[in-house]
Amino acid sequence: MELPVSDVGTDDGVVLRWKAVFGSTLQSCVILGGTRVDRAAAAGPPHAPSSAPPAGDDDGGSIPESLYTNGGLKLRVVWTISSLIAAATRHYLLREIVKEHPTLERVALTDAGGQGTLSMGRDQLREFRDSPLAAAPAAAANRTQVPACNMKLRYAPLLELSDGTRIHGATLVVIKPIGDAGGKDLDELGAGAFDGPMKEAVAALGKRRAYLLEMNGF
Repeated sequence: MELPVSDVGTDDGVVLRWKAVFGSTLQSCVILGGTRVDRAAAAGPPHAPSSAPPAGDDDGGSIPESLYTNGGLKLRVVWTISSLIAAATRHYLLREIVKEHPTLERVALTDAGGQGTLSMGRDQLREFRDSPLAAAPAAAANRTQVPACNMKLRYAPLLELSDGTRIHGATLVVIKPIGDAGGKDLDELGAGAFDGPMKEAVAALGKRRAYLLEMNGF
């Protein structure tokens, strides 16, 4: 199924992709974003993806201080919350469709812009049917409640992919509910979220330093 428009509004030039898996509630969400995408000047054959800083500026994969002071970190928080709200809203909208089609074994709800995907497999659909929907605190929100979560954030000021695509301010956020000890860990969830260049970007960001965060439910 495909929605006609993307859920999360972004500034021109921003790239934002997310994939969320739900059962009766959120099971995981992977978010990949960048403030700008362009292409490197052609200069020889394709090369391995790189997230290395400029020469003489080896940051060891840490987040530069400027990200905290120029609003960059706040922007990533907005991306994260907005993507989770979009996913939870799609999940809420699916409740009647899943109820009315008991033979469904898989659901993938995407959008025409390719921004986000809500995915539910056989086990998730069974859980969704058997468990009451956890509605958001405000009834007018029309979305499923997002539980308290653990997050891993990785960042690269400039990420250059093998085809010459460059993602500026590349950011990877992998999210999983607190207390969910089963299934894949955060790194495994990130690795399997996307295909093509976005998969390559996730792999390159996976080599950067990880920052662990916690988020309250909402």
